Amino acid sequence: MRKSALSIVFLIILAPLLRSQSPESLLIGPGDVVHVQVFDTPELEERARVSDSGELNLLLGGSVKIAGLNPAAAARAIEDALTQGHILLHPQVHVSVDDYATQKVSILGEVRVPGAYTVSTPRSVLDVLSLAGGLTELANRQIVIKRFGTTEKIPYFVSNQPNVALDTAIKVYPGDTILIPKAAIVYMLGDVRTPGGYAMTDNQGRLSTLELLARAGGTPPTAVPSHARLIRKTSSGFTEMPIPLSDMQKGKRPDIALEPDDIVYVPFSYLRNLAVNASGIVATAGNAAVYRF
Repeated sequence: MRKSALSIVFLIILAPLLRSQSPESLLIGPGDVVHVQVFDTPELEERARVSDSGELNLLLGGSVKIAGLNPAAAARAIEDALTQGHILLHPQVHVSVDDYATQKVSILGEVRVPGAYTVSTPRSVLDVLSLAGGLTELANRQIVIKRFGTTEKIPYFVSNQPNVALDTAIKVYPGDTILIPKAAIVYMLGDVRTPGGYAMTDNQGRLSTLELLARAGGTPPTAVPSHARLIRKTSSGFTEMPIPLSDMQKGKRPDIALEPDDIVYVPFSYLRNLAVNASGIVATAGNAAVYRF
């Protein structure tokens, strides 16, 4: 019993130092069960559940709003309540969470099994994504994590490079929501071996014209790459421009970076479809198959 009391005293004495050196990011929420200990005043020790309004009803000192605070901040709020209520002159409070009611993380968007997953402690974002089966091949690697109980939204990039992904992984907490949007799509249509839409899923979320052509399997002998066209969506509609694809393939002209929803069209032979207009190409893109790579 004496050893337990000494441990509590030691923990309370170190609490201010721990607060300053390692700020806790896991926030208290409604329904959580908290353990309140007051140094040298054991009669004020209590375990209680945070109300739906986010308040904790103290044995003395009234109700204190602690939802949205971390345990260290909650301890300071209780100290203020005990002081202002003239209960104690210089209270030293320690707060811990015995049970988090908000133990699920919602994972939405381009993962294999979207849903809510139980997470009782802070975990790496990579671990949490693995609970949902990982990202799909069409996932945008720029994801967003919304912190529970706050308006904070944290962007995080899930790198294709293993060492970078492991070194930069951030923590996800119970109650957080992770949103994984779809990657942008660009289209390679016309006389190519595998026409269709392709996701911009490299580490920079970018794709060049020649990279897209390579994904589409290149051009057969019947194609006319010298008359290729780029159709780009703008605020006023679609614009069409010629691109020197044949010279780009030969290294005579620089490659062109693509933007989301761009359409590259490679005509068939001079006897077929050289006169296809932009609206017809756009309509074809709407029905094109979307490929993962």
